[in-house]
Amino acid sequence: MEKKKKLIFVCSGNTCRSPLAKVLARDIFAKAGLDDWAVDSAGTAALHGMSASGHALTAAHTLGLDLSLHQAKPITEMLAQEADLILVMTRAHKDFLLHTWPALAGKIYTIKEFVGEAGDVADPFGKTAAHYLETAQELQALLQQVAKKLAAGADETTEAEGEA
Repeated sequence: MEKKKKLIFVCSGNTCRSPLAKVLARDIFAKAGLDDWAVDSAGTAALHGMSASGHALTAAHTLGLDLSLHQAKPITEMLAQEADLILVMTRAHKDFLLHTWPALAGKIYTIKEFVGEAGDVADPFGKTAAHYLETAQELQALLQQVAKKLAAGADETTEAEGEA
């Protein structure tokens, strides 16, 4: 059996955006036949063992997905090194990871940068359930593009500049 490639989504607390991205990607990748990718999530300031936020759970449920077993974890050097691709929610997350592990620059992108878009995925933390659902839907649309790019083999040669 061929070794799976690893994709890690990173946000701040690993209770909202990156866990939503994880369950959405698993669903989208399964439907797209991307069985060769293992998907995980972590946070730059995560407290180990925290569950997904209530509004994130609701947003996932609304989209037919389950975040109830999610447990937050911080991004570690080992997780980062084992990943083939790290997609972060904001430029600040990317800058943090590049500063912490500069040797990993070739595999760290904002999720929007990876699909040729500008900007960040805003943090819904502390906002309404509607904001969380909007964030989940934004991630869902972005992940459809990520899946198409990975299916086309573009994961090895992205047009996004690592230092942009």
